[in-house]
Amino acid sequence: MTESPQQTAAERELTRRRVVVAGGATAVTATAVALGAGLASAQGAPEGKGAQGPGNLPSGTPSGTPSGTPEACYVLTTETTEGPYYIDADKLRQDVTEDEEGIPLTLRLKVIDAENCRPVRNAAVDIWHCTALGIYSGYEAMGNGDGGGGGGTPPSGEPTDVPTGPPPTGGPGGPGGHQEPTDDERYLRGTWKTDRQGYVTFRTVFPGWYRGRCVHIHVKVHVDGTWTDAGYEGGHTCHTGQLFFDEESVLLSAEVAPYSTNTAPRTTLDEDGIYPDNGAEGGLLRLRYKKRDIGRGVHAELTMGVAPDETHDSN
Repeated sequence: MTESPQQTAAERELTRRRVVVAGGATAVTATAVALGAGLASAQGAPEGKGAQGPGNLPSGTPSGTPSGTPEACYVLTTETTEGPYYIDADKLRQDVTEDEEGIPLTLRLKVIDAENCRPVRNAAVDIWHCTALGIYSGYEAMGNGDGGGGGGTPPSGEPTDVPTGPPPTGGPGGPGGHQEPTDDERYLRGTWKTDRQGYVTFRTVFPGWYRGRCVHIHVKVHVDGTWTDAGYEGGHTCHTGQLFFDEESVLLSAEVAPYSTNTAPRTTLDEDGIYPDNGAEGGLLRLRYKKRDIGRGVHAELTMGVAPDETHDSN
């Protein structure tokens, strides 16, 4: 690039930054397109069923072309309610299954800084979700909210802190203030750190459902803390959200035991009051499995764009 004699130092620096950002956006876009296409092909379905296009790129951004602005590098993954049944990181592990029955699920997340697309290294990622029958560990007394398929009754009281739309009624894991645990169980919960490329992988089971909510996994991302033998200490939470599953995959899972014995009324993705209905940006996972034999296992992936310098500690 030939510089004009009239260009100031500030203008030259701004031009340089734009070139760097544009190049980074192109690389990420190309990678996301390749990943999305590969997963859709392996799943045996056209892109859009569990894939939802090339990553979390802003709507309207042409695939493989740079936007030229830092804001368009990657959009922030949508924040959603924490729900009342979060338990602070006390299980540092990648395999959270314990002895829970269900379809094996490998969950691979990549955490990146949405502003510059760089991987967020050494972040603490929490996940927690219900069993195939809709029960949360630590809150077994709450049941799954329908009096069957796991027993128990839903928490009493009106839900609060609903982000948008009508809140789901009854059942654990929806909106509302934090509830104290009722027991010492911690299955299907765990915390692990991202690697140098921002990846973290968990082994768990495909979640079930309970009254008022679609199938989902809760997630938190913490940064600037310290890893100790006792857990992850200090720092702050830069993302609180939920991960979702496309309807076709949920219907297939419902035919497999023990999901087939869950008698709770099931809320679809479109009916859910928490899912933001914006694809991968809202937490919709890309799924890969054998369509005729989902019981053998599912691989789920998503790139999460976060703002590491921001704090999202509220419920």
